[in-house]
Amino acid sequence: MTPGFWFLLGGVLVLLLVAWTVWTLVRLSRLEARVARAWTALDTQLQRRAGLAEELARDFPAAVGEERAEYLAAFAADARHPGDGDRELAENLLGRELRELLVHLQGIPTALRTDLEGTTTRVGLARRFYNDAVRDTAALRHHRLPRLMRLHGSRPLPRYFDIDDRLDQRAGSPDSAGRTAR
Repeated sequence: MTPGFWFLLGGVLVLLLVAWTVWTLVRLSRLEARVARAWTALDTQLQRRAGLAEELARDFPAAVGEERAEYLAAFAADARHPGDGDRELAENLLGRELRELLVHLQGIPTALRTDLEGTTTRVGLARRFYNDAVRDTAALRHHRLPRLMRLHGSRPLPRYFDIDDRLDQRAGSPDSAGRTAR
């Protein structure tokens, strides 16, 4: 083995490491863009659900009940701009209130009811897409070489958005006890 061979082998290894690093950086960049797009979609659906809840409380207080309409309006306002900064808690409270209302609610237009149910489903789907993007980003960033080379820079790891959307209990899918939701 000549010294030229070792230099060539070392050069090939450095070239492979540089190519892998560039590929990983591009992948991380795409995953971060995916997280940002998924968050925008999730936030849009959450804002839409809060707007529909405000409309329901404002325009149909008799169907909801006066006192419950006040609670619903307060939950919707808090979901849009959480006072304590805990958006997940605010969204959980609003979601729970809407689930309870939609089961027993009569006297509202079918279009509003359908829009609320559809938006609730889209919130669940958007949350899943967002959390999938966060999971994929975290998985790549936790690999040994990207972590050692600090390819993520100083960017914080995105957080999961965990709310109780009960998407798995809709549309005829079985719940944890094996029963089908209706």
